[in-house]
Amino acid sequence: MKKLIIAAFLVVGVSSFAQNNNDRPQRGDFSPEKRIERLTTQLNLDAKQQEQLKQFYIEQAKAREVQRADVKDKKNQGRENMEAQTKATEEKMKAILTPEQLSKWKANQDKMRERMQQRMGDRQGERMGDRPQGGGDMDN
Repeated sequence: MKKLIIAAFLVVGVSSFAQNNNDRPQRGDFSPEKRIERLTTQLNLDAKQQEQLKQFYIEQAKAREVQRADVKDKKNQGRENMEAQTKATEEKMKAILTPEQLSKWKANQDKMRERMQQRMGDRQGERMGDRPQGGGDMDN
């Protein structure tokens, strides 16, 4: 029994030590000032070169911010576009299908949506360490 307790403490101690990365140096500082400082020491840059690099890095940072904002906008646009496509598809199906066929189609769409949400929930669970064992449900 003592050996089991000692082994448990050893495992907990080792795992907590392995996850403590505060002693590890952080990745490089990418601020324009630090980058210029580092390049100045590495490449012996003069004052003019330092100023040119500073302007370049500032422009680069602005372009990155615009790009990040654009990606966020595209995500929102994608969602809006998908909703518009869904409505357009539904209107087209109303024109093509009989009312009975339309109700079956909508029921199938709802089932498909539920399965997709279930799979998305399963994937999020996998990321959190809750991986399901086995093959999952394979009925399509």
